[in-house]
Amino acid sequence: MSSIENIYKPYLMRVEKITNEAPDVRTFRLKFANPEDAASFSFKAGQFGEYSVLGEGESTFCIASAPTRKDYIECTFRRVGKVTSALSKLEEGDTMSFRGPYGNIFPIEDWKGKNLLYIAGGIALPPMRCVIWNTVDLRQDYKDITILYGARTVADLVYKHELQEWTDRPDIKLVTTVDPGGETPDWKGEVGFVPTVLEKMAPSSENTVAIVCGPPVMIKFTLPILSKLGFKDEDIFTTLENRMKCGFGKCGRCNVGKVFVCKDGPVFTLAQLKELPQEY
Repeated sequence: MSSIENIYKPYLMRVEKITNEAPDVRTFRLKFANPEDAASFSFKAGQFGEYSVLGEGESTFCIASAPTRKDYIECTFRRVGKVTSALSKLEEGDTMSFRGPYGNIFPIEDWKGKNLLYIAGGIALPPMRCVIWNTVDLRQDYKDITILYGARTVADLVYKHELQEWTDRPDIKLVTTVDPGGETPDWKGEVGFVPTVLEKMAPSSENTVAIVCGPPVMIKFTLPILSKLGFKDEDIFTTLENRMKCGFGKCGRCNVGKVFVCKDGPVFTLAQLKELPQEY
């Protein structure tokens, strides 16, 4: 039975490259074991998948690489439980499983000709990395690209090599920050919480889309700042991941009111989030 006929059947993937990003945080570059699967597979920025080790279960992560980068997909995860602990034990050359892609997408076609403001905190940069690289690879389609990224400490910043690459590019403005007390003697970035640094930056909301992803407390205090700066609810996007399990609305775990996050999301505008039950 093919992957298309059986929605639960995963692809077999080979771990081609492992990058240690931060304490207990790793990035896997995965290649399809079957060349025919690689040839037929496609996805768009914002979609996610289920990653698994045989006998250990599945974990939900975004696809952290961009669809403009062919022949592989990447995922970034923190070791926090049974499945991610099993994934952390894998080595380059080992085989694991992936099924997907699932979910909706960031509407980057609608963003053409606009300024893009990316705001991320901690391990939430991976869901945003996909769409950042997607729009950077199509750089001619967008105006100013600004990235604000913060973490608790310098050690907790992920994709350090890519942060340097973005810093060196004249067509990207990158602002990095760490929480007070998280800096090192040679730290040259900002020191402060992401919402505070955002307010200090005071980016213009004119012809600008804001994409926000981070811990709930960061998002809670960032959204009012964006509203204060004049961003409309429909121009603020985020992605939700922490409630999904099966990937296609069968288990009901991600059900919120009339919405299934895995099918109707994980990408939502602030306007859409405000329609969800208040307790969410």
